[in-house]
Amino acid sequence: MKEIRTFDELTAHLKSLKTRKKIAVVCAYDEHTEYAVSRALDENIAEIVLLGDADKTKDYPLLKKHAQYVTVVDIKDSDEAAAEAVRMVRDNEVEILMKGIINTDNLLRAILNKEKGILPKGKVLTHLAVMEIPAYDKLLFFLDAAVIPYPTLEQRIEMIKYAVTACNQFGIEEPKVALTHCTEKVNPKFPFTLDYETLKEMAKAGDFGKVIMDGPMDVKTACDSESGDIKGIASPINGQADILMFPNIESGNTFYKSMTRFAKGEMAGILQGPSCPIVLPSRSDHGLSKYYSIALACLNSNK
Repeated sequence: MKEIRTFDELTAHLKSLKTRKKIAVVCAYDEHTEYAVSRALDENIAEIVLLGDADKTKDYPLLKKHAQYVTVVDIKDSDEAAAEAVRMVRDNEVEILMKGIINTDNLLRAILNKEKGILPKGKVLTHLAVMEIPAYDKLLFFLDAAVIPYPTLEQRIEMIKYAVTACNQFGIEEPKVALTHCTEKVNPKFPFTLDYETLKEMAKAGDFGKVIMDGPMDVKTACDSESGDIKGIASPINGQADILMFPNIESGNTFYKSMTRFAKGEMAGILQGPSCPIVLPSRSDHGLSKYYSIALACLNSNK
């Protein structure tokens, strides 16, 4: 498979598969979600189930334009709509779950319900983001910018496994994983750098499959070979990172917001860990970002 290096290439790849993924969208009441869903239908990559108050979506053009690929489930209460969407995932009636205008906590409550939820025992709920940045010549994966405040070693292990699998789905046979920090030194004052040493040993042992892993290193060194040369750092990453592992949610989220605001980066993001990909956009994400997240989920659902 040829490596997918842009979001346009991702859409083209999904269209070439000639299959539509079935997506349950909870409370799709805003224009950005409507755009994302409509675009996914126009690109022939999705079939949509709209769960929520049907009165709020009855005038959507997509209902007529793509009538054969849109199902409306009229449920006035948003919590009940979320519960029904989760049930559909659990019963294999849909392949992807997407958040519209519903409080994130309410949707997560349904997803994480111990009796009726969709997070298998032992799985880690985490956020995987993919960004297309004009100044970088390929897509950049990073984690975790939205869910886990201070990942434990066990959580980092699962996060990396998810990200490596996602990279493989994008045609990246040997992802380069950069374990980021503000310096290149391991320091007990920063316990996560000790975890980084363990992760590198695991990578050498083949625990993550075919990967190249190094760190700690700063983001510039991870993504710019000249910076490494200037610092005299010899790293197998060589400024060509595919995956950035951030120390904590503060650094990951700050990176994400900075790249989208100042570097004109376009981002897609999904939750990993549940039995299907979850498109859980931020309230401030625009329609194109939500569409890219749908496309990411469609590719990721190909287990």
